[in-house]
Amino acid sequence: MSEQDALTPVTVVGLGAMGKALAAALLKAGHRTTVWNRSDAKADTLVADGAVRAGSITDAITASPVVIVCLLDYGVMHEVLAPAADALSGRLLVNLSNGTPEQGRETAVWAAGHGAEYLDGGIMAVPPMIGHPEALVLYSGSKPAFEQHEGLLCRLGDSRYLGTDAGLAALYDLALLSAMYGQAAGARHALALVGTERADLPEFTSSLLIPWLTSMTIGLPALAEQTDAVREAEDPVSPESMQAVAIANIAEASAGQGVDGELLSHLLVPLRDLIGHRGAGHDLPGLIELARKAAL
Repeated sequence: MSEQDALTPVTVVGLGAMGKALAAALLKAGHRTTVWNRSDAKADTLVADGAVRAGSITDAITASPVVIVCLLDYGVMHEVLAPAADALSGRLLVNLSNGTPEQGRETAVWAAGHGAEYLDGGIMAVPPMIGHPEALVLYSGSKPAFEQHEGLLCRLGDSRYLGTDAGLAALYDLALLSAMYGQAAGARHALALVGTERADLPEFTSSLLIPWLTSMTIGLPALAEQTDAVREAEDPVSPESMQAVAIANIAEASAGQGVDGELLSHLLVPLRDLIGHRGAGHDLPGLIELARKAAL
């Protein structure tokens, strides 16, 4: 890949904590970076660092051959891009908003209908990690587009291409998030149990809980083999609305993939945390609906 390819001008749409981090990493790497957000003031610090502020969503899209979108979810993404959809023709749309596999596939068709190449993505990192090797970003969709712009995408972190099915990045993203939420919920429950006896929680965590969870990951390859056998037979770093969207999407994607709903029981704790007392007395579908409403 040539240096010219690696320094392709890029536009970032959506300047929450993650969008700002994406734009900042691209600026630092030397890309001409155009930014746009519905709340215009969100661009101020980036513009001070050298970014170009677009006056409209159409200006933002036409400013660069690569347009990266990082918004709350696909609904917001379509709402933002719809007025300027025709401007996407001949460009690469990289969608890093959280969503489901089916939404990724539908958006790929929508983008193609407007003459754009499409990459769906999943960011497995928090904003401070962006721009560092520890940040993992999953991509699926147009393979030629990924190969052409891999240098640019690698500015954001470790870029992994999963395949031409545009839904794969969302599927893997939600699968990894599901594992994280389950572990976090289980760890919290463990601390609550031990805490009933006024135990030294920091000592319990460092000497027992962390080593135990770490040792358990050694068994994951065996678990994967067993699963295959069964198959063959200023802004908050992680705002509540984003977490609610992600959890609701995990549930929706699991249903779409034919996963047993009983396996979603670990989501009850984070759902209750997100929606508070309003979750009392609701079954799992009711909790998911409340989570969706909380995200609006």
